Amino acid sequence: MGLYDRYLSLRVRNQEAAPPEHVALIVAERDLLERGAYETLETFFRWAFEYGAERVTVYVSVLDEAAVPTLERSLTDVAAPREMAVRGPEDRSRADAPIQVSIGLGGKHEFTAAVRSLAGEVESGELDPDAISEDDVEERLVFPDAPDLVIKTGAERLSDFMIWQSVYSELYFTDVNWRDFRKRDYLRAIREYKNRTRRFGR
Repeated sequence: MGLYDRYLSLRVRNQEAAPPEHVALIVAERDLLERGAYETLETFFRWAFEYGAERVTVYVSVLDEAAVPTLERSLTDVAAPREMAVRGPEDRSRADAPIQVSIGLGGKHEFTAAVRSLAGEVESGELDPDAISEDDVEERLVFPDAPDLVIKTGAERLSDFMIWQSVYSELYFTDVNWRDFRKRDYLRAIREYKNRTRRFGR
């Protein structure tokens, strides 16, 4: 770790504000085609847990659905420091692991599937429509936990990701592309997060 990275690390650790417990990262399919992309992802996981995260979620936006099986295999083979759950666009099983990876499962589709599930239970008489709460929706999402911090590399454009869960998340955009993302870039995101006053929609 270079001198500047040590300086940033010290600044981050000395800040009184709590670090994000749940960090989400948005990368594009093309980002993972770059040399060293998966190695950077492995080190990203280690950085996150080193600086206080308890959960990490990665969303891979996908333009070519034919690439999904290859991405799933490659991501499953990543040397993750903790248990990892990988979900593709057709996988509706709940992801409950310290590291969660979504491949092309857009937030609109995830939310729509949750609503369909609720509608089916109402129709079958299992659920009273007047009793439906936010908790009922969240229980049917593939990725149920709300991230504290969402990091988007490469551009100031969010993709269709965790539209329900991230409504009160802090967003951090960096012009740095994933292939060039370094520890100092992660530390800058954490420092920025700690400097903010979270309002949770208020």
